[in-house]
Amino acid sequence: MNFFGLARRSVFRKPVKSILLLLIVFAISTLLLAGVASKNASVEVQDKTRQAIGAGFLLERNAEYRTKRVRECSEKIGNKEGSFGGYHQKKVVVNGSEGWSGSTTNEFETLDIKDIQKLAKTKGIADYNLTTAITAVNPVNFKRIEDKDVDQNVDVGGVSLIGNKDMKLDRNVLSGNLHIKEGRMITPEDKDMCVISEELSKQNNLKIGDKISFNDYHDTENSKVSEAEIVGIYQVDQKMSPLMQGDTYRSENVIFTDLRFPEKAEGETSPLYEKAYFKVEDVEAYDEVKENLQKVDINWEQYDLIDNNGNSETMSSNFNDLAKVSEMMILVISVASFVILVLVFLFWLKNRVQEVGIFLSLGVPKFRIIGQIWSEAIMIAVLSLMLSFAVAPAVSKVTANYLVSQQVQQMQEEEKNNEGKVSTEYVAPKQDVQNISVEVTPEMYLLDGVSVLVLITASVLVSGIVILKRNPKDILSEMS
Repeated sequence: MNFFGLARRSVFRKPVKSILLLLIVFAISTLLLAGVASKNASVEVQDKTRQAIGAGFLLERNAEYRTKRVRECSEKIGNKEGSFGGYHQKKVVVNGSEGWSGSTTNEFETLDIKDIQKLAKTKGIADYNLTTAITAVNPVNFKRIEDKDVDQNVDVGGVSLIGNKDMKLDRNVLSGNLHIKEGRMITPEDKDMCVISEELSKQNNLKIGDKISFNDYHDTENSKVSEAEIVGIYQVDQKMSPLMQGDTYRSENVIFTDLRFPEKAEGETSPLYEKAYFKVEDVEAYDEVKENLQKVDINWEQYDLIDNNGNSETMSSNFNDLAKVSEMMILVISVASFVILVLVFLFWLKNRVQEVGIFLSLGVPKFRIIGQIWSEAIMIAVLSLMLSFAVAPAVSKVTANYLVSQQVQQMQEEEKNNEGKVSTEYVAPKQDVQNISVEVTPEMYLLDGVSVLVLITASVLVSGIVILKRNPKDILSEMS
């Protein structure tokens, strides 16, 4: 009888040992699958304040990635004042206590235009729009809408500019809240053009074709003045929610411009693209287009891709250090599994010294004895893999949820510890984890099976050294 036949009989003859190995391999396989699946999980977060409108996708900077970049730049600068990568750090004293104040440039904050253009070429995308951050500027030759009964000392005394590549794809227009009363919207071909509110036009007797001027509100006396021609007058059904408190950001003082005008009026040399909207050509192919977008070769860690329900999906590596945690988990499981399996097979061999001795006395080569042990292990492993494949999706889901919850808790603790240490004007949007999508693919099953096979083979060979290093006489004498 060949060693496969002997191995089969040995498996059934010693059920306790076989079941023990089955459970161990089952646990190893399941945990390895859970680790790999968690590494590739998609974390879905929701922020209703950033909800996209219509059949399209909104792209924004990922808040966690921004925090990571700020921390990295601050570490590069060190415990001193300085600048690195568009991040500026200076020492401040508040109530006698020293701290650090941080500020960033447009280059640090803006979306990468090259990435936007790549995504815009994705199959299924009909059109796209870029929107700048809301930019506060000083009105030079006109007066803003202002509440005279409110103390304006804490307000910057300006108006807000929003630049669009194509205004018809601005979220205020897509929602149906904003309508053009006179004139037209901003188009991609426009330069130094703007659309103002009906209230602003009435207060200043402004009409289509008039030109209004702006400059930097930080230095209204000396900063360069930029001029834009009015091409449209809008009205809204409901007032737009202001970015911050103060009349600078009130709905009536919001002025829409061409894409590059806000930076000019503010006195900056580069744009600050805050959002990119991608319009889906065929609503029926919405999910397919989403998959196509996610396959585009860009650094997804720095972005949030938000669907029309306000759900943001990022790869696990985008969600803090989930990918690194998963990789560490896989490494620990692999090392621990190898050690445990070696000990198991050493235990097997120690308790089968009589069987080994008989084989040796019959002239059976050592490699065939090891081969039988390996065959027994593989037979049990196959059954273990089948069982682990059945429960892997559920276990992977639980594991990913746990790892994400730990990441959220760690992020909250870091924010609490860093509170007050670094001061910036940036306010990160609050995101709530809505769902964690975990998919166990055929490739993962194959990788898991191969990994278990390698672990078992290596463990059997290492434990088999006990036989290879001892001569038959010693083994036979141990039998007596």
